[in-house]
Amino acid sequence: MNHINLDLYSPFHKTGHTSKGDQRKWEIDGIWYKADYMGYEGLSELLVSSLLQKSTMKYPFVTYELARIEYNGSFMNACVSRDFRKDGQILIPLEKLFRQYTGESLAVKLAEFTDVKDRIEFLVQKIEEITQIKEFGKYITAMLEIDAFFLNEDRHTNNIAVLYDEKTGRYSKSPFFDQGLCLLADTTQDYALDMELEQCMKKIQAKPFSVDFDAQLEAAEELYGIQQHFHFEIQDVKNILQNAAEFYPENACRRVESLLRMQMRKYAYLLKE
Repeated sequence: MNHINLDLYSPFHKTGHTSKGDQRKWEIDGIWYKADYMGYEGLSELLVSSLLQKSTMKYPFVTYELARIEYNGSFMNACVSRDFRKDGQILIPLEKLFRQYTGESLAVKLAEFTDVKDRIEFLVQKIEEITQIKEFGKYITAMLEIDAFFLNEDRHTNNIAVLYDEKTGRYSKSPFFDQGLCLLADTTQDYALDMELEQCMKKIQAKPFSVDFDAQLEAAEELYGIQQHFHFEIQDVKNILQNAAEFYPENACRRVESLLRMQMRKYAYLLKE
């Protein structure tokens, strides 16, 4: 087990960007450490990033490993990743970017549209206008495919971002990151481990264009086309869970496996041998 003592370092202050509390985070020498806060966020980060490696994803994404953190006498499961920002790059959430250029809230503006397609098209058009990034719609569609397949309930407008290079003054697409609240990882507030999967599925809601994962996924794919396919099998999932068993209890791993089996059946069109 990878054991890390962080007593000499202070975590970042709460940002308020997430709708479900805030994980403790440390950035030390270009390495990020994120402690579990709601349940098994680290397991979700590991699974999603590992399975994205078995896909046709054309956009960069952050990869994660598991670790055990000791801080102020407490021991916490955590995930570890490298800082993907290059020298001079700043990560700017779309909510902040939109406010800087328009003085309005992007989330509030999206709510003014009743049609999901209109919301997606508005966001894509405005972000392309502001940043001059091309084909942002395809990028958003790839993100929504990840979110639907792995049930990411935390993709609000502060959890989508672009990179800004202070040296060149140019914007670029950010690697995909922050999938910790996928796979029903919140076991303390909404999806207790003894809750049936059917109950969890009735309760979970998507963001940011619709509360329905399929509604926003179908709208994006109709606009910009399917952007990726997965080529993993259930044995790949089992192998990852087996390696994570020293960190997470059997009932959490068992639930995640059952959930992914269900999602693989539902989104079979995104699976290719």
